Formats: sequence, structure tokens, C-alpha cells
Amino acid sequence: MNGWTDVPADLSDIPQLDRLADFLPAEAAIVSSDLVRAVATADALQRGRARLPHERGLREIHFGTWEAKTFDAVDAQDPQLARLYWESPGDVRPPGGESWNDLSRRVDRVVDWLTGEEGDIIAVSHFGPILSQVMRARACTPAEVLAETIAPLSVTRLAWDGTRWTAELVNHLP
Repeated sequence: MNGWTDVPADLSDIPQLDRLADFLPAEAAIVSSDLVRAVATADALQRGRARLPHERGLREIHFGTWEAKTFDAVDAQDPQLARLYWESPGDVRPPGGESWNDLSRRVDRVVDWLTGEEGDIIAVSHFGPILSQVMRARACTPAEVLAETIAPLSVTRLAWDGTRWTAELVNHLP
């Protein structure tokens, strides 16, 4: 469970990186979480695009004392809390970590701020923050959105029309 654990990205799939970079709008500014895996991915995709400062608010969910542990290890440590955390996402927190709702509020603030920028923004982030915004666009529950897959080097495109968000693409692999 690598939320805030700063592990490197696997950027060995050069053809996928090229397809992704070509698919993304060339004139869009790029921002990433400040974790090394997102920064390195944004570096690989920048290719002449304007770069915004790294954004701590786009980090993955913080798993607290569960950081860098396997699901089995967490389950062995506290099976009741682990089950509740995954089966009833919302306000349940791992010890010292964030709940799904904490993550969503944090990412909402950053996305609301970025929405004030001109034009498209490419945000290189993580599974949780991406799905928190898909949930927002679809007005669905955490349990519903957590059933989605977000593959590495995939595109999720959200659009703001001045009134509401829509999810145009989710987990698209160019």
C-alpha cells in the first residue's frame, strides 16, 4: 500500500509513453503530485509543455501506519478495520492516515484551484486522486467509483463546463 511512500515509477514502456504524450494536448500545462513516481512520469510526458510546480495536494491517499505494507499484512494487523476501510469507504481512516473523504476534499481543493487556469491542464497523479474526481464528475458513491480500474499511463479526461464536471474518458490507453 504505497500511498505517500515515495517509490519510483516504472517508465520502461517507452511505446506507451510515446502514445500517451502524443495523445495529450500539446498546448496544455502539466502538473504532478510531488511524489517521485508522478514527477518522473510528468518529466517523461512534458516534451515542451509548460510545467506547473509539483502539487502536494495531488498525492495518493495516505495510508498512515499501513504505508508500504501488503494487504495481507494490514489484514493480519487489524482485520476488522481493514475490512471496514475497503468495504465502506468514506470516513474510515487507517491509523495515522486519511479516509476516502479526506482524500476527496484535499484533491477537490487542488482541482478547483487548477480550474482557474487557462486552457487544459494535464495532471499526473495517482489512483485515489483520479478516482475521487471521477466520483465527483459522476456524482456516484465511493464504493461505486472504487470498482473502476485506473491503469498506469492511462488517461482520464474530465471536463468542467462552468457548472458541472463530466467524465469524458476513464482509464483510456492511447
